[in-house]
This record gives sequence, C-alpha cells and structure tokens, in this order.
Amino acid sequence: MVNYKYSIELEANIADLWWTIDDVRKEITFDLHIRTTGWIALGISPGGGMTGADIGVGWVDSQGQVNFQDRHASGFFRPMIDNTTNDWFVLHGRELNGWTAIQFKRLLDTCDSMDYPIKSGTNILIYAYGLVDPDESEINYHETRRGTRMVPLQSYNQPPSDDKFAGLDYFELRLNNYIVPSNDTTYYCKIYKAPTSYTTKRHAIAYKILIDDENSDLVHHLLLHECNPSFTFDDNNLPYGVCDEINDKIEPCSASIATGWAVGGDHLIEFPEQAGYPVGLNSPNKYFMVQIHYDNPQQTSNRRDSTGIRYYLGNQLRQHDLGYLTFGTVSNLLGLAIPPKVEKFIVDSYCPSNVTRTIPKSGITLLSSFPHTHLQGVSLWTKLIRNKTAVEYLFNAESYHFNYQFENRLAKPIQLYPGDEFATRCIYNTMNKNEITLGGEKTREEMCLHFFTYYPRMDDLSVCYTMNTVQSLQDIINSSAPFDYFAAKKWFLDLKWTPESAKQWQEYYNKAPRVAVFAGAGQFEAEPLDTLPEYQDFKPVQCQK
Repeated sequence: MVNYKYSIELEANIADLWWTIDDVRKEITFDLHIRTTGWIALGISPGGGMTGADIGVGWVDSQGQVNFQDRHASGFFRPMIDNTTNDWFVLHGRELNGWTAIQFKRLLDTCDSMDYPIKSGTNILIYAYGLVDPDESEINYHETRRGTRMVPLQSYNQPPSDDKFAGLDYFELRLNNYIVPSNDTTYYCKIYKAPTSYTTKRHAIAYKILIDDENSDLVHHLLLHECNPSFTFDDNNLPYGVCDEINDKIEPCSASIATGWAVGGDHLIEFPEQAGYPVGLNSPNKYFMVQIHYDNPQQTSNRRDSTGIRYYLGNQLRQHDLGYLTFGTVSNLLGLAIPPKVEKFIVDSYCPSNVTRTIPKSGITLLSSFPHTHLQGVSLWTKLIRNKTAVEYLFNAESYHFNYQFENRLAKPIQLYPGDEFATRCIYNTMNKNEITLGGEKTREEMCLHFFTYYPRMDDLSVCYTMNTVQSLQDIINSSAPFDYFAAKKWFLDLKWTPESAKQWQEYYNKAPRVAVFAGAGQFEAEPLDTLPEYQDFKPVQCQK
C-alpha cells in the first residue's frame, strides 16, 4: 500500500493523479485515474508537447490483465515503444465504474537517452486517453482527449481546500476597483495599515491570493512588502498609485519582501504547523505594501481590478514567528545586463558571511522556496556554502517556467547558522531576442530573485542582493563623468552585439567586482565583495540506475 504525498486534478471529472517520491531510491510512484475503459497515458515532456516526451501507456484488458508500455515520442505522431530499456514499471491496475486506474513507477533519472529526467523545479506533465483498448498493442489516436499540466513533482506545496479555514478570522489587503492603465506594463503600489483590531499578537496560518476571474489574464504577480517598523505613515493619507510615481513615499517599504505570488502558481498557501506569520498590535509589522504587476500586452483600457491577499488567522499562537529571506541580484542594469542571441547566459550572486552574522546561534529553519525570473529565465538555484565549501542546494529550480511559478515546499527543512554563505545562480536564454535585456520590473526586463520562508523570524536580515560596482561599469563604458543611470542605459541599448562580444560580456560578468546589498529592519547596507568568492563546488554526479 502506497501512501501518496501529493495529488492534483488533471482535468475536472476526467483525470486525477497521485504521486510520491522515494528519496533513497530516487524513484517516483504515480497512480493515474482516468474516466475511460480504454488506454490511459502519462508523460514527462521537455517542452509541453509530444516531441521528446517520455510516456507510460497502460490499459486493463477484458481478462482483467494490466498491460503497460514504456514509449518515447520523437514528434507529433504515435509514440514508439522504447527499444533501449524498459524504465516504467507497472505495479497494479483495475477498471471500475467506467474509470481505469493504474499504478506505476520510474526512476527520477533513468539514464536512458529515450527518457526525459524528472528534474528539480517545475515539470511538464502530458496525459491522454483512448476510448478502447489497443488493437494488437497499437494505441489509437487520442484526438482531443489529452492535456498538459505544469507541476513541481518533487516539491509540490499541496494546496488545501478552502473549507479547512472556514470560520476563522481573516483580514484582506485588497484593491477596490482600481482602473488599470492601458500601458503594456504597470506596477501599482498601495500602503495598508496592519490590522489593529487584534490587541494581542495573532498568527496567520495561510493566505489566499484574490484575483477577479475576468482579470486572470492581466495580473502577472503580486508582492507583499513589510514596511520599516520604525516608520509611521499618516493613516488618513496612505500612499497609493503607480509605483514609480510615488517612489519617495513608499521607500520605507522597499527593503523587505514578505511573500509573493506569480502567474501559474497556486492561489492558496498554508504555512507549516511549526510557524505562523505575525500580525496584530504586538507584531513587528505595522504597515504593509501590496505591489501588483499588471501585464497588458493588448493595452486594453477601462479594466477595473480588485486583486489582493487574504490572511487566515489561527485560533492559537504557533511555536515560531515566520520570516522571509531573499537572495539574488538587484533588479536594474547594475544587477542584470544580458546580451541577445545567447543560449546560456549565467549570472551569479553571493551573500557573504559578514551579512549573515546576525542569524541566531541556534539557527533558522528554511521551509519553502519561491524562485522568480522573467521571460528569459530557464534555471535558478541557491547553494549553502560553509567554510568555502558547497554543502547542499537550498533549492534547485533546475527546470523553471516563467508562466508557472510555484511556492516549493522543501523536501526536508534546512538549518542555517551565523556565518553561512549563499551562492545564487540564474541562467537565461535570449535566443529569441535581438536586443539586450536589462534588469528591471517590466516583463520584458529581467529579475533574479530567490525567496525563502523560514522560522524563527529575524528582524535584522531580510534580503541579500549582489550588484556589479558602478566603477566597473564606468570602466567598461570608458567614462570618467559622474555615473548617470539613464546615460548608461542608453549606452547598453545602443550596443551592437556579436557572438564574440556576448562571450566577452559573460567573461566580464564572471570576474566583475561586486557589492553585496543587504537589508534588515528596513535599512539597506552595502559590503564590497571585489570579485565573486570562490568555493569548492559539488563533484559532478554521473547518472546511475
């Protein structure tokens, strides 16, 4: 009997999937249920379609015998039976009440050229079914009976049912019929006073992202910022508006990102039972800022939106307060400048030990990861470095998809201690672009951010970013004048790129002097890094069955 850790509804009333991971054996067990008495299939796809997909196909015949095949799709036609090795193994199956259910397993990485590995991060599942059993082992065409689903198989943060929080107190930080501008990109910011009706500290145990159904195509992501706890706003005149137009007013809320949601992710997130997010008069949070990114490529007008976030409050305090810690680069041209027509451009950042001295001696415990880039990002990871040696991945989003951004529950909690260091890498593919991609908040610009949830909460460290030094960029531009950001941006945009200059730019990024920028309690500080510190990395792992 298998106890499944995860489940999703692939298609309402048609297809359901359960699965669990054996970390020791490095294998995954699936249980696929589809409403049919014919064949059913599940595949792991590199790009969302048939091409290159590794597929398991099964059916229960008229004698009750379970049949199962390991197949490989090389194009948009019937997948061939894998003629190298059989790497999908059926465990049992049955037909009941018009449904076919088959349990099967395979290794996460089969080392087989005709299979596709189940990587850490977001995986693309494809499924299909037929109405009748195969004739002489050849499956018939599925026609429209197929689908695709993105899900992080190894780190799915299984969303609970809304019913679990029925009857609990809650509060919302939500817009009220905001008229979204007709620009292709808008970042809207609004400051909220934390709820004052709770006279003692309360713990939020879950949150739900609230998006109007008719605006699901418009809202790209939402970030919740904690404001500097020492700053007090005028409660009768709280700032709101397009973020760039009120930058000076919202600056006290820029340093600490609390939580986030992005397109494709689950709308309901429950915190682990050990910790809750503190709110109320005795909590550290007095004001919040909601920042919403609207992506409006059609530039439609007169769209009204009331997106926001709802926090559900538990009836008892939990053992720990929950906190957030973010690594990566600053989101401007000093953090990211990625040339066009490059298949793999690497941007590394590093958080040094001097920054992490404020972590309590007893340590903090990481619980979940939320990696975030924009359109060109294809992979993102953060490693824990101790004594200049890589110890483990905090999380490896080896496979990352911009349109499907998930909060990933770590397979096991990770302890961090004072003096720990962290290396973060974002990898970008710009083969579809003809101009440089600079760091920034617009969808067509780029980010490299890796958010982590942890406990117990620290109030003196929330972000640790890296940026190239202004002087190194001035040297490249060959300018002795005072640094002018907009002149530097124009210089970048006017560059004509060649494969050789793109290669040289990667070499600059590998060696450029950096600055670590970090924040706690709402204040930013800087620590020179010279170049990126070196560390002893993991030894390459050969695929083993």
